[in-house]
Amino acid sequence: MTNYIVSGLERSGTSMMMQILYKGGMSVAFDKSRPPNEHNPKGYYELEGGKVINRLMDGTFPMEKYDEKFIKITAYGLKFLPRGNYKIIYMVRNLDEIMDSMEKMSGPIDRETEKPLFEKLNKYAMKLLEEREDIEYITVKYNDVVLNPRKEIERINEFLGGKLDVESAVKAVDPKLYRNVREKR
Repeated sequence: MTNYIVSGLERSGTSMMMQILYKGGMSVAFDKSRPPNEHNPKGYYELEGGKVINRLMDGTFPMEKYDEKFIKITAYGLKFLPRGNYKIIYMVRNLDEIMDSMEKMSGPIDRETEKPLFEKLNKYAMKLLEEREDIEYITVKYNDVVLNPRKEIERINEFLGGKLDVESAVKAVDPKLYRNVREKR
């Protein structure tokens, strides 16, 4: 069996990717513990209000319950994944855009302190993805999905072995929700 995961830093587009997968017909595990709000008007598409990492850390998260289903685990949580068989979609986004989004949610951030920490966490997560033999992964840039959804979703579909309904998945992308634009193309 395979565990499917959407990961990335917080505010990197993980909820958008979960929506794409869900609309595209993939089995996606989420609950209503964190309802939609002005920051994620279409919802967060996560389990246990994002507390999965705590349960991974203490070994109580029932990973086997989610075989063949996508779950969202942010970048930090990847280090606590038990041995298994994983396919991971790792979201990447401009760090200034991530911090802009975080500030809108929570207030001012000390960017001089925080940005290097986010860079370090991203590098750590990428190294982990590359080194673990039980992980197959693809990196997906947030702004590429928003600016050219069909191309990116077709690439994701190829990674998933053609299991995605591309037409339906493309409809999940809402460019109006790309509100913290720093990277222009």
